[in-house]
Amino acid sequence: MNPAIDIPARALLSTPSDREYRLERILNAKRERVWQAMTEPALLAQWWGRGNPLVIERFELVRGGHWRFVEHAADGVHGFEGRYREIVPIERIVSSFEWDGMPAHVAIQTMTLEQLADGRTKLVSIALFHTTAERDSMLQLGMEEGTNQSYEALDRVLSALG
Repeated sequence: MNPAIDIPARALLSTPSDREYRLERILNAKRERVWQAMTEPALLAQWWGRGNPLVIERFELVRGGHWRFVEHAADGVHGFEGRYREIVPIERIVSSFEWDGMPAHVAIQTMTLEQLADGRTKLVSIALFHTTAERDSMLQLGMEEGTNQSYEALDRVLSALG
């Protein structure tokens, strides 16, 4: 198989427990490049938020650091924020996640990057919510579609990085 072609069009979504969702996506880039796209503000702003114009109001990539991104989309302005709980460079980020559209409904998001033998990277993102209803609300409000649009924009950024 040609790794440049063998990229899933969509992230694989599952619900491994009544309060979690799990997204898995293969990216056509080495783990170091994916990490770079996820941690350098100039690159992050090109793909996070579905590739729409993004204002990074805060980005303190340290344990306890605060992040806040504001997406400017055709359907309005969407703010997201959280605090970093754990950072293992090029491997793992754990943070809280809150969307302004569902204030005080905070999830804990764990993102891991696994280097694959063929040079690609497996991204796994698991979100743990306080209740099943909060998880289901996030899923029903279009989180899956928005995440897939963001990953498509990430593919374009990674391709441009070479």
